[in-house]
Amino acid sequence: MVKGTFHDVFQRIPPNKGAVAPAAMSLVVRNLQRAVPLRRARLREKVQAVRRALGVQRFDLGVVCVDNRKIQQINRIYRDKNTPTDVLSFPFYENLKAGDIPQPEFPDDYNLGDIFLGVEYIFQHCKENEDYYDILTMYQKEKQVLEELSRYTGTRLQPLSRDLF
Repeated sequence: MVKGTFHDVFQRIPPNKGAVAPAAMSLVVRNLQRAVPLRRARLREKVQAVRRALGVQRFDLGVVCVDNRKIQQINRIYRDKNTPTDVLSFPFYENLKAGDIPQPEFPDDYNLGDIFLGVEYIFQHCKENEDYYDILTMYQKEKQVLEELSRYTGTRLQPLSRDLF
């Protein structure tokens, strides 16, 4: 995948050279679409909670919300698939196994990468799916994962799709 795409485009200021990684690094949430109303503060809270639960709050992360046209364009360029999708991720560390936490050598390398959310696609998928039980099953799995994270963090996490059903 592409290394540092979001970081390069939005040019966040890196941490000071020679400093140890701070307790929490930046989370940048950008809403670049107008197709679906979105509360960035609410999304930010949920992503922060997941970062804490996974123990990666010391790493930079970019979350970009886009519409179908933009996610399709990105999907076509980087995955050679000319269709919209729900999520595209661009990890900073390409060779990590799932669940592994990077062990950076330098402060500038405390970066997880970037996640592009196709919020219009996600919203349409929830609205257009005719089999309510398929949606409910997906919702239940999401709810189970969030319940586990809630126990771990001591917070009450709710699915982002909660208000769609």
